[in-house]
Amino acid sequence: MKRSKSKTAYLCSSCGDDFSKWFGQCPSCNEWDTLSSFKIQTKSNGLRAEHKPAKLLKDLLVTKGGKRVSTNLKEVDRVLGGGLLQGSFILLGGSPGVGKSTIALHICSGIKQLCLYISAEESEQQVAFRANRIGIKSDNLHLSGENDLTGIITKIHHLKPQLVIIDSIQTIMNFELDSLPGSPSQIRDCGQKLLEICKQNNIAILIIGHITKEGNIAGPKMLEHMVDTVLYLEGDNRYDHRILRSIKNRFGATYEVGIFSMGEKGMTEVKNPSEMFLEERSLNITGTCIYPSLEGTRPILVEVQALVSKSTLNIPQRNANGFDYKRMNIILAVLEKRMGLSMANKDVFINLVGGLKIDDPATDLSILCTIASSSLDKPISNNLVILGEVGLGGEVRSINNLYHRISESSKLGFKEAIFPKSNLNKKIEKLGIRLYPVKNVKEAFQIILNKN
Repeated sequence: MKRSKSKTAYLCSSCGDDFSKWFGQCPSCNEWDTLSSFKIQTKSNGLRAEHKPAKLLKDLLVTKGGKRVSTNLKEVDRVLGGGLLQGSFILLGGSPGVGKSTIALHICSGIKQLCLYISAEESEQQVAFRANRIGIKSDNLHLSGENDLTGIITKIHHLKPQLVIIDSIQTIMNFELDSLPGSPSQIRDCGQKLLEICKQNNIAILIIGHITKEGNIAGPKMLEHMVDTVLYLEGDNRYDHRILRSIKNRFGATYEVGIFSMGEKGMTEVKNPSEMFLEERSLNITGTCIYPSLEGTRPILVEVQALVSKSTLNIPQRNANGFDYKRMNIILAVLEKRMGLSMANKDVFINLVGGLKIDDPATDLSILCTIASSSLDKPISNNLVILGEVGLGGEVRSINNLYHRISESSKLGFKEAIFPKSNLNKKIEKLGIRLYPVKNVKEAFQIILNKN
C-alpha cells in the first residue's frame, strides 16, 4: 500500500504564486509579509489519470450546452453578456454592506430553474427573513448554512441545481487541509474544487468574495484567473444607487455596467441612468458641464464639476472625486502651458456628480473646460456636451464610440456638442445636434466664450 506524502509550500495572498521556501518579500509581486505556509497532500497509488478524448470544434458548436438563462434582471443580463451561461464560474466582489447577498437573492428569484443558496455566514432562517423583507418569492430556491466543502458538493450532486450561490468563499472550509477558513490555501483549494463541479456538471456557480481595504478581492489573485467572470458591486452609503461592473468576462463585454437603486425592497433596476445622474444638475453656474461617458457599451451622461479658488496654503490643494488624480495634474499643466492660466497658487477640486468613477481619456476635455470656466468665472451653456482626449501639446485627440455618446445626448435634449475634429463623419452629422469639431483646447474654450 502506498502512503500519502505531504510537502510544505508557501503561498502569496496577493498574487497567488507558491514557492518551496519562505520569503519576507514575494519574488513575484514584491509585496511584503504575504507568504503563508500550507501542506500539500499527494497520494501515490500507481494509477494513471484517465485522459479525456479531444473533441472537434464543429461537434461542440452544435451541442445544446452553453445556453444562456435569463435572470429576469436586464441590468444583470447586460453585464453577464446576455444572461447566465451554463457551466460558468462567476466571482462577485464588493465592500461590506454594498448589497452582494441582496443582488444574489434577486438573481435566484429571477431564475425559474432550481437554485441552491449556500450561506456559511448566516443561518437559513436569517437568509429567509432577508428574502421575505425584500419580497423574494421562489418555489425553486433551496437554502443551506453548510460551510463544509464536502457537504456542499454532496448537496449539489443530490439537488442538481441550475445555479449555486456560495456566500462567501472565505467562509467555506475543506477539513482535509490544516488551515483556517479564509486562508490562501483554503480559498485556492475550495475554488478549484467548485470549478471542477461547475464544469463537470455544466451548472453555473456564483461565489461571493470579500475585498481588501485597497478594493481588491481578498485571497489569492489566482482566484480571479480561475473564474470565467469577475463582477464588482460598487456603491457609496451616501447614495442609493449601486453599479454592477464586469472586470473580466470570457463570454461577454468587459467593463459593462448595470445600474441599480438600493431601497427597502432590495435592488431596483434603473432603466435610464443618465436621467438619474442629471436630475439635480446645476444650471447657469460656472465650473460645470455635461460629459457623455461610455460604460462598457452603454452611454451615461454625467455632470462634471470643478471649483477653483485662491489658495492660502504654501502648497495648493488638489482633490479629484471619481477621476484620476494624476490625470488631473496633467490637465492642469496643459492649462497653464497652452492656455496661459496660472494654477500655481490656486486650489482645484474636481467632482463627478453621483459617485460614478470614470477611467476614460475622453473625460479630459470636459475636465479642462470646467476648470477653465471656474477659474475665469465664465459659465458653460446648459445645452452643451463636451468630450475629447487632451494631449500634452494641447491637441484634442479622437475617442471611441462618439456616435453612441452624441446620440444619447441628443435623446436627452442636448442641442450642441464639442468633440475632436478627427472624429467628424457623415453619420454623426445626421444626428440633428449642432456640432463643434475642434483641434485643440484653445478652439474649444473659444467656442464656450463666444456663447456668453
